[in-house]
Amino acid sequence: MNNKHLMDYSSSLTERTYKIAGDLELHVHVTSNPYNIPLDALFAMAARINKKRSFLFVSKVLGKHIPVNPYTSLLSGTTLALLLQQALQGKDSEEKVRQAVEGLVHPEKAETAYKAIMSERLPLKQPIAFIGFAETATAIGHAVYEAFGQGSHYLHTTREVIEESPSILQFEEEHSHATAHYGYSDDPAILALPEILVLVDDEITTGRTSLNIIRDLQGKFPKKIYYVLALLDWRTEEDIVQFAQLEKELHITIHVISLIRGQTKVVGSSESLSLQAPSPLPEERTELLQICYVNRLFSHAPYAGNRPYLQHSGRFGLTPSNTEQLDHSITQTAELLKRKRTGSKTLCVGTGEFMYIPMRIAAEMGTGVSYQSTTRSPIHVIEQGDYAVKYGHAFPSPEDEQVVHFFYNIPYGMYQDLFLFMEREASPSSMEPILRILQAKGLHALHIVFFSPQTVDWKETEIWNLGNPDE
Repeated sequence: MNNKHLMDYSSSLTERTYKIAGDLELHVHVTSNPYNIPLDALFAMAARINKKRSFLFVSKVLGKHIPVNPYTSLLSGTTLALLLQQALQGKDSEEKVRQAVEGLVHPEKAETAYKAIMSERLPLKQPIAFIGFAETATAIGHAVYEAFGQGSHYLHTTREVIEESPSILQFEEEHSHATAHYGYSDDPAILALPEILVLVDDEITTGRTSLNIIRDLQGKFPKKIYYVLALLDWRTEEDIVQFAQLEKELHITIHVISLIRGQTKVVGSSESLSLQAPSPLPEERTELLQICYVNRLFSHAPYAGNRPYLQHSGRFGLTPSNTEQLDHSITQTAELLKRKRTGSKTLCVGTGEFMYIPMRIAAEMGTGVSYQSTTRSPIHVIEQGDYAVKYGHAFPSPEDEQVVHFFYNIPYGMYQDLFLFMEREASPSSMEPILRILQAKGLHALHIVFFSPQTVDWKETEIWNLGNPDE
């Protein structure tokens, strides 16, 4: 594309060395940056607790490990959609590109940019199906899909095993800490009918995840053309050859599009880093604990009994006919929760794969709202310099106590309110570990928002008394 109308950000260097921690260093060589976005606007660095891969690009736009303006995160998906539109139609909207880049680089401009771009959805010349990868790309995949108009479908993969629902795809993410992915839908047509299939991920490391899902999909819903969208693409030349070999084997074309493309070289290791114990939690407790159910504002899938999943989260597939209903539900919920805010600085926290709907709600809850999500990623927590993950806590997932979740970068006293979004109601005993941690964060009010029907009388539980000592 022609970049003459874009701002010249001098920090978008082609060579960078990141001294992450200890003797761990990462050398980055950028080979493509079509929108001239500075690297520092997109990510910082941390060390992973993972023998397969020692480092982590900690995104500043995803809303996962670092709290962000929710419009920034939504805009990251919209920016990928603009790249895809350029590839599909051979031209781009320079004004929309300029707005998107400015919104990503300057968070205070993100809301204006996002609303301006979304005021007129991007056109499609042919039907397209979008697939977002769990867990980190469920929200940006949804945001890419929402940027386009009629003719598109969306599904995000999941690590959840839902035995009652038919699975229409399954594949492995080889380098991940949780490798199995599933795709559920009662209507295989959402993947069978579109002519083009677009896979959306936050980052491509080797590309094997994309190759694995393409191989699975080609056996079930064969296509001629695939697109892979990602914020970052760090494949080696050998990895790129693997894509060419699969194209030849399956007689398909795979286009890979990213905001940043380059190569990395690791020096040192994270294995020499000692695990830092979390700082002791303060004795004082949150002044107010509120439990809120918003299930009546949303449709639910006919699975999981009294604690069902949401129908339109993306886990079971979406078509444009669902958009208006979901938008209405999100706006109603945001208006309800906005009235519950008690301060000027609020953090909204999604849980695991449940990212997009909480992110959209957070975006409509007023000024001073930041957003992030819990994660399965184990990361070294180090309070020093420009290291990306300075605070962190582990806890058993309330929805599956065999799975360890983490949240990062929530320091004491930063926020007056925290809203924790749970797609499904969890038992009081399973909620206790995360609530004990959050209630020691110096909050005025902690709000737990459930999206499935109420089955628990919380005033009869010990958890209620943890945050409401006068009750």
